[in-house]
Amino acid sequence: MQSFLQLVQDRQDLLWAATWEHLQLSIISLLLSVLIALPLGIYLTRKTRVAEPIIGVSAVLQTIPSLALLGFMIPLLGIGTTPAIVALTAYALLPILRNTYTGIREIDPSLIEAADGMGMSPVKRLRTIELPLAMPVIMAGIRTSMVLIVGTATLAALIGAGGLGDLIMLGISRSNNEYILLGAIPAALLALFFDAILRFTERRSGGGSNKPILIVILAAVLIVAAPLLVRPQQADITIGGKLGSEPEIIINMYKLLIEEETDLTVDLEADLGQTDFVFNAIQQGSVDIYLEFTGTALMTFLDEEIESTEEEDVYEQARAGMEDEYGLIFLRPMAYNNTYALGMLTETAEELGVETISDLTAYNNELTAGFTHEFSNREDGYVGIQELYGVELDVVTMEAGLRPQALQSGEIDLMDAYVTDWYFEEYDMTVLEDDEGLFPPYQGAPLVRGDVLEQHPEIEPILNQLEGLITDEEMQEMNHRVEVGDENASDVAREFLEGEGLLN
Repeated sequence: MQSFLQLVQDRQDLLWAATWEHLQLSIISLLLSVLIALPLGIYLTRKTRVAEPIIGVSAVLQTIPSLALLGFMIPLLGIGTTPAIVALTAYALLPILRNTYTGIREIDPSLIEAADGMGMSPVKRLRTIELPLAMPVIMAGIRTSMVLIVGTATLAALIGAGGLGDLIMLGISRSNNEYILLGAIPAALLALFFDAILRFTERRSGGGSNKPILIVILAAVLIVAAPLLVRPQQADITIGGKLGSEPEIIINMYKLLIEEETDLTVDLEADLGQTDFVFNAIQQGSVDIYLEFTGTALMTFLDEEIESTEEEDVYEQARAGMEDEYGLIFLRPMAYNNTYALGMLTETAEELGVETISDLTAYNNELTAGFTHEFSNREDGYVGIQELYGVELDVVTMEAGLRPQALQSGEIDLMDAYVTDWYFEEYDMTVLEDDEGLFPPYQGAPLVRGDVLEQHPEIEPILNQLEGLITDEEMQEMNHRVEVGDENASDVAREFLEGEGLLN
């Protein structure tokens, strides 16, 4: 508890910023869902024949997994708050729509007949009878949607929308429960707070007064409009990064170098999820540059056979393919080869007598492996291991940051990793030799949109200054400082560049 409170104190600026972002995401999404679902629900009470099909469509939207829904938004709307708000709004429509329709339809028909007999117009009847009587049911739907939005908004961090999900993802990637709690506890408190506010508003407006509802709506609009008063300057270049400390360190180097030597402003979008998320973002145009690896480009995007195991040959093959196929330019790679690896606790490896991946065949179907979702389905991952080595494992797929804990607790016997991961320095782990040469070279290099490079050609020589720099050991040590030492990725990046004489 003491260490958690210390983290809250040390990271309070980050906590407040993430909470404010989460608050805005949630309120905007709720307002939009109410503006769409409430009038639509009222309309459907007058057109009952089409009511169930339309409500059914909103129900289908809610059955789509929230992470998939966010992923679908990237090719359409890119990354950031806009696609997140669209996805969250769609996700929250059903409770409001269904409760509005049900609340009005279940009003005693004799009251409707009496209103009609008194000569009330449909609008007056709706305002004075139907909405007041249905309001408890409608508010219950709004409260349900609010809780759904606040919880689901934590996943919006994966597409660069910010919020408390940033802290949760940071905790998962670092296997740090305190960071997870730093994001999860405020998210839960926000949900309870909104529910209490809406419940209080419902009770105070029960006597027919609309003043409490108007006050809440005004407060929500002010919160939503606040950022419009201070509009940040649009950056010239947007650099994205996958989940993890390593991409964050490297893209901070890119930012520091570009802003040091040009007048361009650079915006960073770190922790955008796995490879496909970031690649979709650069294709859509939301990201201009990101760190990619030569082996990933060949195996994942180009689906080409590796023609050579030489690093330069693999780079040239990837560079030519990515430019021809996608119009994306690979700049020069750094020195470290962040290839895949299988890791075991040294104690376990020695006990089983396992030194190479081939040695695992002696334990087919006896060992449990913790693999990321991406590695478990890659040709240069577990699929390739099965085909080339004939190794069969009991595979459990999990987020990258959960694997070290599972390994330490004995829930899994081995895990996938990258050679530069901090785990090897923090824990006593052994890398199993890839004795059949499955894993191709994975050299990191800036992947830049061709049109961006044409507009800003000065970027190429600036970023190529990193060519041949950063060894495996240096990258592993920098990752360890960020993941375990909780140092700021920007500070670690700056220190390295200053040490190499690339920054004043």
